[in-house]
Amino acid sequence: MRFIKANFPADKSDAVIEIINNCKPIDWSLDSGYGRYEKAVEIVVAKGHGQELIDDLQALLSASADWRVVVMPIEATLPRPAEDEEETQDEAAKKAKAKTVSLREELYQKVSNDCNLNWDFIILTVLSSIVAAIGLNGDSVAIVIAAMVIAPLLGPILAFALAAALGDLSLMKKATKTALVGLGIGFGFAYALTFFMPVNLASTEMVSRTVIGPEIVALALASGAAAALSLSTGISSALVGVMVAVALLPPSVASALYLGAGKYEAAAGAAILLGLNVVCAILSAQLIFVYKGVRPRTWVTQKKASKSVKINAAVWVGLLVALAVLAYEFNVQVG
Repeated sequence: MRFIKANFPADKSDAVIEIINNCKPIDWSLDSGYGRYEKAVEIVVAKGHGQELIDDLQALLSASADWRVVVMPIEATLPRPAEDEEETQDEAAKKAKAKTVSLREELYQKVSNDCNLNWDFIILTVLSSIVAAIGLNGDSVAIVIAAMVIAPLLGPILAFALAAALGDLSLMKKATKTALVGLGIGFGFAYALTFFMPVNLASTEMVSRTVIGPEIVALALASGAAAALSLSTGISSALVGVMVAVALLPPSVASALYLGAGKYEAAAGAAILLGLNVVCAILSAQLIFVYKGVRPRTWVTQKKASKSVKINAAVWVGLLVALAVLAYEFNVQVG
């Protein structure tokens, strides 16, 4: 369930009540406002509901000077809602057709926070790249897994995919900047380590990051799709973040280590693998968001978002084909 509180001018009361009644929430109450707000309404909706209510409230109140809508998850409520309150037959039909559980605003806030380029992100990127470099060089699977656990690479990937689905250029730029800076910092620190330790070219973990096959593409596609699903359905994304890190962190670090060792062909192979993984993860995540019905509120912005999705999909598919050709040529040369 979710708790929604809306503050608004008194002259909008009748319209707000009509919107609430149309959405059939579990419970609601109207009260006088506080501070600069004249009226306030508190609403409880079932899980998977509330997007239409929030959209209608925003459409009604956006022209007003003083208004605010706040959404919070509900851990528990007493008395417990009766089954006929929480899910009527009409609501059950709507829920069966619903393609997403998380609200658009919740998705946006989460990915926007997770792709902030701050010192926490930078430090975690540095630490994860150093740990991954040591693990790859020492041929230790456990250490490589430890590096992927702390790698903060899920945020910018999901943010870019969501930005494409919503047609949000500012979020797209923010996600791109964070992703490029993160990968660049990680690559740079891994490369710097080659000046202080010999690179173990016989490491199986290293060599495996230069092998490019269909299963690698499938892994990256699955990682991006799982990440988008975990976010849009409200499931914990901690383990999914490790999946995304599997696809991005080791090939990036391996490429840096090979470059530092003067093995340019192997470094290129790992870089191609990284590029394929990034493209596949973003493409599959974007498609999942579109499938789940994540789109802007208004018709005008929906048309812009639809155009953005088509353009982005075409670009990423083109990049995927180009990288696949490079991977094939690389495998032929190595073979």
